[in-house]
Amino acid sequence: MRVKYCLPLAVASLLAGPAFAGDACPSPVEIVAGAPAAQAGSGRLLLFAQKAAPGAPPPTALHADPFEPKIFAAAREVAGLTAGASLRFYPGDIAYPAPIDQLAPGDYWVQALLDRDHSYAYSGRGPGDVVSKVMRVSFPCGSAQLELDTVSPAAASQWEYPGMKRPWAPGERELVEARIKPFALDSGALQAFAGRPVQLKGYVLTPPGYDGSDKRYPVVYFTHGFQAGMTALADSAIGVLRQTVAGSLPPMIWVFLDQSSPTGTHEFADSVNNGPWGTALTRELLPEIDRRYRTDPQAGRYVMGHSSGGWAALWLQVAYPKLFRGAWATSPDYVDFTSYAGLDLTDPKAVHGALENARMEEVLGEYGGQEQSFEWVFSPRGADGRPLRLYDRRTGAIDRAVADYWIANWDISRRVRTRWPQLKDDLDGKIHIVVGANDEFKLDVSVRRFDAVLKSLGAHASIDYLPGKGHFNLYAEGTERQALRRRIGWQIWKAAYPSSSLKDPGPPPQN
Repeated sequence: MRVKYCLPLAVASLLAGPAFAGDACPSPVEIVAGAPAAQAGSGRLLLFAQKAAPGAPPPTALHADPFEPKIFAAAREVAGLTAGASLRFYPGDIAYPAPIDQLAPGDYWVQALLDRDHSYAYSGRGPGDVVSKVMRVSFPCGSAQLELDTVSPAAASQWEYPGMKRPWAPGERELVEARIKPFALDSGALQAFAGRPVQLKGYVLTPPGYDGSDKRYPVVYFTHGFQAGMTALADSAIGVLRQTVAGSLPPMIWVFLDQSSPTGTHEFADSVNNGPWGTALTRELLPEIDRRYRTDPQAGRYVMGHSSGGWAALWLQVAYPKLFRGAWATSPDYVDFTSYAGLDLTDPKAVHGALENARMEEVLGEYGGQEQSFEWVFSPRGADGRPLRLYDRRTGAIDRAVADYWIANWDISRRVRTRWPQLKDDLDGKIHIVVGANDEFKLDVSVRRFDAVLKSLGAHASIDYLPGKGHFNLYAEGTERQALRRRIGWQIWKAAYPSSSLKDPGPPPQN
């Protein structure tokens, strides 16, 4: 999925031979802990460096993206920070694409960041992180002092956050607060696993007209993709409410599920590493939603998601076929492990050849990156209490025992194929997948393999490959940003109420 198949040119241009000849040149960047860093006290210290193009203005901030690993990054765990403490990075520190002494000579923009809560590998810069200004420095023998003195701001509220693009219409904020409610349910199953309190979190949206009536509604459970969390869910909930108010979506209860965790996305799977998230959802949250809200048991529950959320939606439908009346998955992560990141995991000779993303992840955090996230869900637990790695991050060699464990337990396509006689009555006709024919992560290939399996079983499923569409533009049609969500919403309504006279109004009129 999120894999690059060669060393990016931008990164290759950063590399040179060792630049620090003995002690002739110290590490050119000194990082000083300002008062905010001292108050934080500990975290993962990150240094970013980007080649300075001649005449180009300085960037406002530097960001390391493991999906697009184009800049230099180095990391070190720090603790006991005091105001004025000084640190430098040296060749022995973990770095991408190579140790700091192998940066090509030249001018660079540099910035330091203290990842206070170890979330950078999952979601990048976040509230509470302490950053320095961006400065220019010459490698290998220049000098720059970066002071960790600015705290990244938190959102003003759950409905207003940095980067929010859509302004409120008159009276809309009040409607959002009335119709969308956050929840945090203590989970007994997860607490028993973790030995500490763990909550299921998200939002519940009730449609206009819900209050003051006794009408019941079908329920759509929606979960997000990798890197998202409560902020993204709030944005999705607002978008669904806007479409519902406008009549572009039918009146339903929507439950927006947060599947983010320190280790990545837990996929609502009962993992030996993350814990029994599927059990917690199905045995604890679903009954609680039915108790608190006027759900319609005859209309049923439906599950929906995109990318990692798409995989989770399919997994929930396949693992609990009686509980859900249909899954709508868009661009789901690998559903057939004969096509996983360009690999056939059933091939004993398979070797992972695209390692740059995983190597960057190792720098940004010990957990939380995409490849790490898959392992926290799919892998058996190692002796150190962490998941075993699917492949060696340096050689790409596949651990055969781990791959076999993945295939036996988490390959959705294989699960359906091998258990179809038991699943057929409860699963047939409930699988709906939409994927771009030009998906940037080749997820359409995995879907096609699953599609072939379903056809071989004579299963009824709806699988659409949208021509010209990729992973990130799948939902838009013309000027309608959420056209696919509108169409899926009405498909769910039709499944819930086949004889309903309410119908999809089509695209909204253009202004």
